[in-house]
Amino acid sequence: MGTQKSPRVAAMTLGCKVNQYDTEALLETFAAHGFTIVEPDQEAEVYLINTCTVTNIADKKSRQLIRKVIRTHPHAVVAAFGCYAQTQAEQLIKIPGLAIVLGTQNREQLVEIVTTALQEKHIIEPQNLVEPLRSPDFEELAVSNFGSKVRAVLKVQEGCQQFCSYCKVPYARGPERSRSLGSVLNIATSLVEAGYKEIVLTGIHLAAYGADLDPRSSLEEIVAQVVEIPGLQRLRLSSVEPTDVTDGLLQLMATHPKVCPHLHLPLQSGSTTVLQRMRRKYTTTEYLAIVEKARDLIPDLAVTTDIIVGFPGETAAEFAETLAFVETIGFSRLHVFPYSRRAGTPAAKMSNQLAKKVKEERSQTLIRLGQHLAESFHRRYLGSRVQVLIEEVTGGVGTGYTENYIRVQANLPRNYQESRSLTGEISTVLVNTVDFEGAMGEILC
Repeated sequence: MGTQKSPRVAAMTLGCKVNQYDTEALLETFAAHGFTIVEPDQEAEVYLINTCTVTNIADKKSRQLIRKVIRTHPHAVVAAFGCYAQTQAEQLIKIPGLAIVLGTQNREQLVEIVTTALQEKHIIEPQNLVEPLRSPDFEELAVSNFGSKVRAVLKVQEGCQQFCSYCKVPYARGPERSRSLGSVLNIATSLVEAGYKEIVLTGIHLAAYGADLDPRSSLEEIVAQVVEIPGLQRLRLSSVEPTDVTDGLLQLMATHPKVCPHLHLPLQSGSTTVLQRMRRKYTTTEYLAIVEKARDLIPDLAVTTDIIVGFPGETAAEFAETLAFVETIGFSRLHVFPYSRRAGTPAAKMSNQLAKKVKEERSQTLIRLGQHLAESFHRRYLGSRVQVLIEEVTGGVGTGYTENYIRVQANLPRNYQESRSLTGEISTVLVNTVDFEGAMGEILC
């Protein structure tokens, strides 16, 4: 009798770092149950699609990807999960050929469900397994392998209760809940022991970490403890709400060399009146004060942000306020999104929805400003020596990031030995050219 081959599983992810983490965690769960993990472009018996619903475009991409996979692999078991699946399960389950729809909870059960589907694939009926988001517990899915042993993402928090007027995330991810402090430290230690040099802490509302735990904890506490793990070289925060930036967190960033001097602070609008309609919890004056305090303590701090353009009722004057405020802050990088009308959110019912053309024009204006600001930030380091964690080396060029998240491409030193790998090493780079995308230079050592 021949040996039965283990079933192959591939996964595709749309959306944020949290989604990327969830996909990797699921793949590890499948591997632990005897599945063979393959790349998305390879043949497999199972395809997992982690969906996103942050915008209408994300919804559309989720549907298109599902249909493409079903069309390309008609005999495979195809399962969709994640945020779009959580909020639009009834719509997704109608797609012919989609076997399983699961949301943003109970994901550890997917292995058993898929295994059953493989055994009964000739008679299986489409399964909608999405349930209301009620669980107060953090789903303990761990990841130990992110490919190259350089940067790992560690999800420590789930859910959001901010309920900004434009956002579906609270409906897709549910209430705020945290991974236990002990679990965070155990996983972080395992990642460092596996060879990862940088850990990125991430969550849906990251700085809400620990408020639901007993005893309570905080983002400050996990930062302070994770940086003490021997062998860890860098700790980075993925995104922090402006109002959650505490003096203690800034002190940690200012005094501990392992904590990267980089804050991603979602602004969403540079107009206080628009922020009020968005139900954001700060004014532009308060946001500016937070950034100024952070920069006083951390001179090389990079501040990156997200901005939504064309929110309902956004006037030309309010957009001009955003442009002026963005320039005042001097962000090192902007992520610009045209407002997307999300059914079920308060903003979707607001009058004075802007035309698509207006949103696109304003987006392009802001993107151009962002490119100018990025190049200005990078120009500060022209002729300087920076520390770069090399993530990959191809064609005699090493690519990686500085502590403050400047992407650097650097030529290898002339005496570079092929037997020595620079991947995963922090190298000193002399910057000799910059543009809005990053910096270029020479590796000195």
